[in-house]
Amino acid sequence: MDGRESLRAVPTLFLTVGLPGTGKTTAARRIEQVEHALRLTKDEWVKALYGTENPAAAQDVIEGRLIEIGLRGLELGINVVIDFGLWGRDERAALRQAAADRGAAVVMHYVELAPAEQRRRLDQRQAESPHTSWPMTDGELIDWAAAIETPTPGELDGSDPIGEPPVGHGTWDDWRRHRWPPTVT
Repeated sequence: MDGRESLRAVPTLFLTVGLPGTGKTTAARRIEQVEHALRLTKDEWVKALYGTENPAAAQDVIEGRLIEIGLRGLELGINVVIDFGLWGRDERAALRQAAADRGAAVVMHYVELAPAEQRRRLDQRQAESPHTSWPMTDGELIDWAAAIETPTPGELDGSDPIGEPPVGHGTWDDWRRHRWPPTVT
């Protein structure tokens, strides 16, 4: 180089965490603009590939492919925002470790709303932009609210250690590849 090398900041992986309709994609779009990040929003890919269908078998594979794209972006020095809920602590730990393995920082954004406001937003989205999402029942929202593992303050500020992967997985990469398989089975 000729001495004019730019000082590149460490790339950052931004994780949006939360239930449907709480504002994850709105936050991801803001991050995309402000941080010049590659935004990877699962619902946009599922809609493009499957239209009105939302096949459960494709969800994990699409998430996994987007994660691989995002990790490659980090390797290339690009900021990345992963926009698809990440309800499980192990999911977030695996992505934190993958980012660390690539010398990237992680910033986690957790969004939550009162159930009534969440329902209102989902109904509004379905009425105004049905092509961007799928109908969701109150029962599904209740089940999902019970299933999410709310991030700890230490996860959010990065001070919680990542720890060891779940039993049966030697590394977080192994666990990640198990959680997000490469093909639909």
